[in-house]
Amino acid sequence: MNKQKKNGRNDTFAVVGLGNFGSTVANELISFGNYVIGIDHDERAVNAQAETLSQALIVDARDEVALREAGVAECDVALVAIGDNLESSILAAINLKTIGVPIVWAKATTKTHHRILSKLKVDRIIHPEVEVGQHIAQVLHNPLVRDYVSLGNGFIVVNFRIPESLEGKRLSEIPYGPKYDLRCVGAMRGTEWLGCDGDECTLQKDDLLLLLGQRSNLRSFAASL
Repeated sequence: MNKQKKNGRNDTFAVVGLGNFGSTVANELISFGNYVIGIDHDERAVNAQAETLSQALIVDARDEVALREAGVAECDVALVAIGDNLESSILAAINLKTIGVPIVWAKATTKTHHRILSKLKVDRIIHPEVEVGQHIAQVLHNPLVRDYVSLGNGFIVVNFRIPESLEGKRLSEIPYGPKYDLRCVGAMRGTEWLGCDGDECTLQKDDLLLLLGQRSNLRSFAASL
């Protein structure tokens, strides 16, 4: 396998299942400069990625020997992106573990699917539709929330658009800290980083405020604006 170099180390990924989700992940990994092997049993799905990925191979992931012959055992990380066939997803995860891929992620579509993958010691189980749906609902719920990132244990970083009511105020005048137990990460104006100095930073309408805290406190702060 002729692996590309990035940041002084070899980054090699196998993406098993080249549907919409798998092909999107594979193409993003390629854009970051990684070596990506895309695998699917469907010739059309493989042909669609043949010119984009490092390798695009017609392989049945239920076949351990076929995965070895495809060079998947040499990959650093593998993603099982199969969502519509429970048997194929489970057998693919088992085979990836068996051939020694160090890190295996897998997509789950149901609670039962998740439990089985968990029993197989998959390193991370993801629910793309659920996660994206929750993300969109959070943003739709409050128009001031532009985006957010979950950090785990109930903590998230939220990107708020400053409303007219806060225009002209300094960061030190906004009660995100003492009242809501939040921490300011910083503020941005367009592409300009304003920092988080409460005395120096005067906010303007549509500036973006980045706050860190627990979800319930951030929700209360957003509702107060």
